[in-house]
Amino acid sequence: MPFIELNVLNNAADPILGIDLGTTNSLAAIWRDGRPQVLRHEGNDGRVPSALYFPENGDKPIVGQKVREQALVDPRGTVFSIKRFMGRGLADMEGELSSVQFPAKEGEHGLIQFDIRGRLYTPQELSALILMRVHDLACNALGGQHLNRAVITVPAYFDDSQRQATRDAARLAGLQVERIINEPTAASLAYGLDQKKEGTIAVYDLGGGTFDVSILSIEDGVFRVLSTSGDTHLGGDDFDRLLVGLALEDLRSKVDAETARDPAFLQALRLAAERTKMELSSRLEAEYHLVVPESDLRYHREIRRSEFDALAGPLVERTLDACRRAMSDAGLEAKDIDEVVLVGGSTRIPLVRQTVEEFFGRKPHSELNPDEVVALGAAVQGHILAGGTRDILLMDVVSLSLGLETVGGGVDKVILRNSPIPCQATETYTTNVDNQTGIEFNVVQGERELAGDCRSLGKFELEGIPPMPAGMARVAARFQIDANGMLSVTAKEQSTGTTAKIDVEPMHGLTDDEVETMLKASYDNAQDDFDRRRVADLKVEIDRMARATRAHLDEARPKLDPETLEDIDEALTAADAAASVNDPDAIQKVRDELERATLPLAAVLMDEVAKQAVAGKTLEEASE
Repeated sequence: MPFIELNVLNNAADPILGIDLGTTNSLAAIWRDGRPQVLRHEGNDGRVPSALYFPENGDKPIVGQKVREQALVDPRGTVFSIKRFMGRGLADMEGELSSVQFPAKEGEHGLIQFDIRGRLYTPQELSALILMRVHDLACNALGGQHLNRAVITVPAYFDDSQRQATRDAARLAGLQVERIINEPTAASLAYGLDQKKEGTIAVYDLGGGTFDVSILSIEDGVFRVLSTSGDTHLGGDDFDRLLVGLALEDLRSKVDAETARDPAFLQALRLAAERTKMELSSRLEAEYHLVVPESDLRYHREIRRSEFDALAGPLVERTLDACRRAMSDAGLEAKDIDEVVLVGGSTRIPLVRQTVEEFFGRKPHSELNPDEVVALGAAVQGHILAGGTRDILLMDVVSLSLGLETVGGGVDKVILRNSPIPCQATETYTTNVDNQTGIEFNVVQGERELAGDCRSLGKFELEGIPPMPAGMARVAARFQIDANGMLSVTAKEQSTGTTAKIDVEPMHGLTDDEVETMLKASYDNAQDDFDRRRVADLKVEIDRMARATRAHLDEARPKLDPETLEDIDEALTAADAAASVNDPDAIQKVRDELERATLPLAAVLMDEVAKQAVAGKTLEEASE
């Protein structure tokens, strides 16, 4: 029986923190005095750089603003952008490991571990240190009030594993996660767009390391994500690298190869590029300069905004490609969008704002600080969960389809991509061979037609099925996704009630890059995938038909004429050979011919069943 847990005794009066655990910066907000407010510590802006420094002497790691200073002195002791590694395996992040100065290993369960000053840390542990710092500063800003409940935001593209990794990090930090919500949903809440009776919203989120766009709708109090898209290797860092590339080109004759690879030198160049980029957001020109006393190096160059815009144009155009994909998935056009929301510090770039306004045909919302808007929205959701009066139902979506591998290697999609969450769906399956007493389920995620082309999230087995002929057992597989996007799959045999369950918490999950690749591959390979799936399913069907034919042929043989027997034998021979056939039309012909050849056999068997059914009955009884 379903139930609702009522938390009326435990900390019911305490507010709930809203935390934006960001790639570049993190911060906390809370609802007070009738509105969401960022918790600013010691008069600062509230942002905590998501960066860590581990002193060589083994002292406690430093988190936040001071790490940026240490990055120039000891870059090999600093860690940035750890969020990219959350919930991922070593193979997933091979191309990203060069940005971390510590050796990476794979732990017992496939998790990435970084060897930092002789101790191994997982991304969850490192993120927990950031969350602890954010939490401590937030509590200080509240005058020492201790709050341990939080709503934490994640990118819309985060999969099951990455969301679970975020919850694990929070638990390590001593936080109780009340809800995981998507960043674009939080941004819309911050602007109060949930107060609209109805409308369609585009959230354009260009952060430090990634870009996401989400299309949301509001209808009768229901806040639903219609679609998401993005580019997982596009963000403010890429704009910085444009300027770093200019400097390296200018310095080619003045800097030797060893210096050009030196982490401290590159970090200094990047920070100088970031300062220049930020200046160009408010001025038409800025000075890109760098001084490296150890190398007696002085670099200076004037950068005009028009020059920067020319370099940045292709990057901004890539964001529009993702916007087009998201609107296509939602079945909408730019003219259908009622509101546009800007999120992420990189949306301060004038070229970005101008391009977004031209693309959507309306001025985007930028009244709130784009670095703070997600945390503010998380605070709104925290207020709602704490008993606030704002009436809203949040419905995010599944980023990729979820299903089960079928006999033959196909995929039966149970929950489709862009289905609103929370949600559940049930499909019924059966056994493939006589007296089969167990079924192994492989839970997969992706858009392709064959399981081998999708990502396996986990496997489990249902045992204890009563022995019976193939196809007679009835097993219901239920997929359930909760409000935090966590998936559980339950299989239940109907006659006995035998049940097996798996909570899908893979040790390292689907990468954002793989989400994009899988979606693109599903479009590019649609016809080929359909043909391969068709072949796999036909082979399973032919095998089942052939086994059933052979099982009953001997008893019916005396009642079949020689021509029919010859046709059946030829069809069975062709069925055996079909195992090596991969042409869908050819194998369909084999299947159809086997069905045609065995029709007389089916008629004989049906006649025999009918005779047995009426045996010993009067005419009147048989006709009833």
